[in-house]
Amino acid sequence: MFAMPWLVAAVSLTLQQPAAPAPATPPTPAAAPARAARSHRGLGAQLEAASAALEFARVDLTSLTGLSDMAGLSGLTGLSGLSGLSGLEGLSSLSSLAGLETTAVAFGDGDDGELVGDPPPAWADLDPVDSLYRAARQLLSSGRYADAATAFADLLKRYPRSKYTADAYYWQAFALYKTGDAGNYRSARTALDYYRTHFSRADNRGDADALYAQIQAALAKQGDPDAAKWIREHAQPSDTSKTTSRCSVSDDDDDPRIAALNALLQMDAESAMPILKQVLARRDSCSVQLRRKAVFIISQKRTAETEDILLSAARGDPDQEVREQAVFWLSQVGSEKAVTALDSILQSSTDEEIQKKALFALSQIRGDRAGQILRDFAEKSSASDDAREQAIFWLGQGHSAQNAAFLRGLYARITSDDLKEKVIFSLSQMRDPDNGRWLLDLAQNEQEPVEMRKKALFWAGQTGASLPDLAGIYDRTKNEEMREQLIFVYSQRHESEAVDKLIDIAKHDPNAELRKKAVFWLGQSHDPRARQALLDIINQ
Repeated sequence: MFAMPWLVAAVSLTLQQPAAPAPATPPTPAAAPARAARSHRGLGAQLEAASAALEFARVDLTSLTGLSDMAGLSGLTGLSGLSGLSGLEGLSSLSSLAGLETTAVAFGDGDDGELVGDPPPAWADLDPVDSLYRAARQLLSSGRYADAATAFADLLKRYPRSKYTADAYYWQAFALYKTGDAGNYRSARTALDYYRTHFSRADNRGDADALYAQIQAALAKQGDPDAAKWIREHAQPSDTSKTTSRCSVSDDDDDPRIAALNALLQMDAESAMPILKQVLARRDSCSVQLRRKAVFIISQKRTAETEDILLSAARGDPDQEVREQAVFWLSQVGSEKAVTALDSILQSSTDEEIQKKALFALSQIRGDRAGQILRDFAEKSSASDDAREQAIFWLGQGHSAQNAAFLRGLYARITSDDLKEKVIFSLSQMRDPDNGRWLLDLAQNEQEPVEMRKKALFWAGQTGASLPDLAGIYDRTKNEEMREQLIFVYSQRHESEAVDKLIDIAKHDPNAELRKKAVFWLGQSHDPRARQALLDIINQ
């Protein structure tokens, strides 16, 4: 048979809500980048998986419905019930997460929150330095950073001019930094100063800028005035009237200002926040990428003004992406103050996309107040149907008894068919016995439009309504469209009782068209009883 429950399972797995960060003590500056990077990669993967599930569903269903054009396959018209899948369009709100992957660019994949790397294999076998480079590389790859730094320094001392010189300076600085010894940071900076001055076209130049920013951040944290000055200067957008060539047009760590801004993650909030606020205050085009980066870093600095700064950016920044990311990061702050800010955005913003991002952000915050704001908005008749649909969708992902009861009551109070469809879909996602019974009752309510009844029936079947209940509906209803939909619902179930019901319809239903549809779906089954039933029908 054609089995559809995989769709519900796939989407449900991808939409498990990440818990909002606890408003406890923030991670130490050294650990923050790694946690952020890992978290972002996880959310990015979640987004990718959800999008893939949705796309797979659309492609698969399109290919099935296309079969209705083929002669003899009229039974596939039962697929019309799948139009309820339009509820999955709510996944588009996850585009809020798209910016997350750009925040981890400077931090690599290591567990210690800092840059990681492995020198390239030796490539100049005839160079007398080759063996020394191999030995130093092995030490670095083994995590013996102090020994590796010494080995690279010895290589440079003995052979100051070789094919390995540029790489040796970079990896010496890298190894010194990775020792974690504060006394080695200045030596690492000195090595990188030489590298950046004399090897401006080296392959590792972009990595060197990011490493340099990390070293400067570590030194600034220790009170080094030169490092703090460098961070302040390089995290600022340049004066475009003087240095237009330095204008950032992408999230590129080759730009030292991007690297410097990333380095602010390691600095304490008291030092970092004034710089970040100055970045967000800029309005020139050259500061756009920096402002996008800044809203994330601000969300990681839990201060009394964090929510106010993000709210200001969400309301007033000229760049749409900055505004949307500011809204998203409010959800990750997760405080009551953040909830208030998101509620304010919902009530005051005229930008529907921002409203949708705020709805998504509220859905990520655990707590009664955030849920109540979503429920109030879903019922707000002055809001657009598109925005209300988003609220209904995210309420369905909340899986709470309170949300379920609200949505069941909301269905009777709304008149829009699109909103009613979203309510049906959202209730089907909660896996609640009360919702299953509600869907079955709706399917049998002859006062409801038949299309709504069919959708309720489809989702009831997908979410585990009992076969005896579904079979009983077929016996009680006289509506041919509903019976046709029930045949399709049976075809999607794996229980033996579903095959029994299809066989009974195929052999005994007085309606020839319904018998044909049952026969069609029996032909899609791998159950040996289905094959025998078809043979019996052929031999009649």
